[in-house]
Amino acid sequence: MSDQNPEQEELTGSEEAVPKDEQACDELGQLQEQLEAAQADAAMARDELLRVQAEMQNLRRRTEQDIEKAHKYGQEKFSVELLGVMDNLERSSAAAAESEDEAVKAIKEGVELTLKGFIDCFKRFNIEPVDPLGEPFDPQLHQAMSIQENPDAEPNTVIAVMQKGYTLHGRVIRPAMVMVSK
Repeated sequence: MSDQNPEQEELTGSEEAVPKDEQACDELGQLQEQLEAAQADAAMARDELLRVQAEMQNLRRRTEQDIEKAHKYGQEKFSVELLGVMDNLERSSAAAAESEDEAVKAIKEGVELTLKGFIDCFKRFNIEPVDPLGEPFDPQLHQAMSIQENPDAEPNTVIAVMQKGYTLHGRVIRPAMVMVSK
């Protein structure tokens, strides 16, 4: 056997002799393919990870915005209910201002103090009145109840306010009911 080529010593059964260099090349080729497959899998996993991280960041941002809106506008229904009370206090104060009776003046003072407390409370919770007398009509803030000709006012100007409007953090919770000049 020593006379034979060392590359031919590895014959087994009916297989032909394969030089060690070719076997090494085949193994190297397989390893290269495995490496490329592993790199492709790693790239896909990295891409998926980045997408999941971006989605989580978006979800976190949306959740924070929803929480902020809930804090900001969670009191909206309650605020709308309080507007009727505010309107009644303002009407009571206006009606009491017309009377000269001493008993009515004492009641008027109590109503005005209560009204002032309500106004301060509204300011603390960012409930702002919309009283647009003399301003241009804005359909986002005002609800036109009627249109009248008025030579003293510019066209499309609020000439009378029938009911004040209110905003909560800049969002309209009740538009002002107004009369607009033609």
